[in-house]
Amino acid sequence: MDIYSENTQQIINEVGKVIIGKNHIISKVLTAILAKGHILIEDIPGVGKTTLALAFSRAMDLEHNRLQFTPDVLPTDVVGYHLLSKENGDDQFKPGPVMCNLFLADEINRTSPKSQSALLEVMEEGTVTVDGITKEIPKPFTVIATQNPIGSIGTQMLPESQLDRFMIKLTMGYPDIRSEVNMLKGRQSVNPLSNVNKVINKKEILAMQAKVEKIFIHDSIYDYIVNLILLTRKNPYIELGLSPRGTIALTNMAKANAFIHNRDYLIPDDVRAVFGDVTAHRILLKPKARLNDVTMDHLIDAILQQVQAPRVG
Repeated sequence: MDIYSENTQQIINEVGKVIIGKNHIISKVLTAILAKGHILIEDIPGVGKTTLALAFSRAMDLEHNRLQFTPDVLPTDVVGYHLLSKENGDDQFKPGPVMCNLFLADEINRTSPKSQSALLEVMEEGTVTVDGITKEIPKPFTVIATQNPIGSIGTQMLPESQLDRFMIKLTMGYPDIRSEVNMLKGRQSVNPLSNVNKVINKKEILAMQAKVEKIFIHDSIYDYIVNLILLTRKNPYIELGLSPRGTIALTNMAKANAFIHNRDYLIPDDVRAVFGDVTAHRILLKPKARLNDVTMDHLIDAILQQVQAPRVG
């Protein structure tokens, strides 16, 4: 096991000090960060979504900012604005909270579409444009957005174009009994976040992301990925399948999964391990799916079963 593989396990362990019993969620968030992706977490309030982001910022030495999205948040509250100085008349740029390494967009589906769209250029291009002037976002850069389930007071659905910008969508869920007991014990005398130690720095994260990009993919794996994607576009219960951006996201996420498992090449299990997290929020079901009790999980399992996985050795 090389030093980077040791680092990934140490990060999971450090974040696991705070988010108890959810190592599978922690691992998927780390995988998306290493794949240069953004994460959407949908869940009820109070299950640790914000704490998860803060723990990652400590373990990975990331400058982080948090913005609580409300109906009155403006695009300038996200990306920043220019201000004319009273002293010398100079035009000064006041950066918004998005100018950081890890941006936590809390309850993103409570704000207006205009403010939601202010994140699009940042997430896709890694830049912000204010008054025609473009500025680079610090690297590495990751958005962790949280949203409450649709039906909660004040929420509205994110448009497909914005959902497609998130590499994965996760649900944390309630902890099990033992994990919740341990959480209570750990919070009696100290804030658990203070126990999270730094494992790597920004330079090392960039080096790990560069290694992920170089993961080898055999031609048969490329075919496997595309065949899976094609089935999302042809299924009779699916109205909208994955876009080419979704294909790229699946490939990059699978490469990061291989890296975390200390491999410099892709195998079908890497693709299968992340397929649901990458695809579920990008797929739009037809009404007849609900009428026939066909769920998203059923469809994803069926697609994975329909495509023969290649042998790579």
